[in-house]
Amino acid sequence: MGLTSNTVLALAVAAAVALFATTIWLWPRLARRGLRPVLGRVGLLLATQLALFASVGLAANNSFLFYGSWADLFGQEQDMGVVVDHSAGSKNVKVVGKQQLDVPGGARPATGGQIQKVVVAGEKSGIDSPAYVYLPPEYFQPAYAKKTFPAAVVLTGYPGTAENLLKGLKYPKTAYQQAKDKKMRPMILVMMRPTVAPPRDTECVDIPGGPQTETFFAEDLPNAVSQTYRVGTKPRNWGFMGNSTGGYCALKIALHHPERYAAGAGLSAYYKAAEDVTTGDLFHGSKKQRDRANLLWSLDHLPQGTSSFLVTTSKQGEGNLKGTRDFIKKVKAPARVSSITLDSGGHNFNTWNREIPPALVWMSSRLSAV
Repeated sequence: MGLTSNTVLALAVAAAVALFATTIWLWPRLARRGLRPVLGRVGLLLATQLALFASVGLAANNSFLFYGSWADLFGQEQDMGVVVDHSAGSKNVKVVGKQQLDVPGGARPATGGQIQKVVVAGEKSGIDSPAYVYLPPEYFQPAYAKKTFPAAVVLTGYPGTAENLLKGLKYPKTAYQQAKDKKMRPMILVMMRPTVAPPRDTECVDIPGGPQTETFFAEDLPNAVSQTYRVGTKPRNWGFMGNSTGGYCALKIALHHPERYAAGAGLSAYYKAAEDVTTGDLFHGSKKQRDRANLLWSLDHLPQGTSSFLVTTSKQGEGNLKGTRDFIKKVKAPARVSSITLDSGGHNFNTWNREIPPALVWMSSRLSAV
């Protein structure tokens, strides 16, 4: 049973309840003096506390997916690394695994779609990064065999894992259901974490003498995916979305690269690059690069292209309300901006799960398959 299994959580809760009841039942017998009664009281109290702690911890992890597996919890990798050789003319996306969606008929790709685990190699950036690619059911159906699909890059926050996008935020299942309900057109999702040079948080910028993360997302990734899957290469074929750090990256890349991405959606995004112990020195003293990584500054001082933007916040619970309002005010035609403002909602999975369905529908409306 996996760490995020509801069965594991139920067993932990049952154990906590059973130990609490046992403690109440046996307490009169253990109230006497002596070594054995004292050890009995200590043992029961300790076991009950551990069971309660495990229950609360598992419940919190199931909600926020801090850890995706037992191996992740104990600092171990579940899968061995995959060595990818790149010879001249080879594709830059290597499929290393496949899995089905938890939907009716999910075992058949033409009915439930498919999630492929891949490794993407960046020709210009030199960055290799794992990703998950969601292919909708239509991708496998004969009627669509010669058709292309729109695609959206989806990023989690830092230091989240790409598995969070599948399990906690349920992007593939949500996209499947929204398309099935005719609220959006079928769309390919390329799901990753923004930490393409782990453990460093590169904030999706090209670091002088360091990881060229912006180049990876703006050029390498869409090029590699378009060469491997039936996705067009025009800006209207590509969108970018994410939450928290991933939301900042989505807005940043779409803002700075309208020639590549027609739309960017930032869920609970912030609007200038973080600089702390996780990022290190991102700009090496360059005020020009630091200013450019400030999206509000960019809107004021750099030409705005034709990209569309979606930003989200809440009146209570989010710290980006003012920044979001400032972003909206600064977007000028021909760019366009839309927003979602919840009455309340914190910086967490519950909030983003309320925003993802309409955000996917919005993204689909801004993209084209041809």
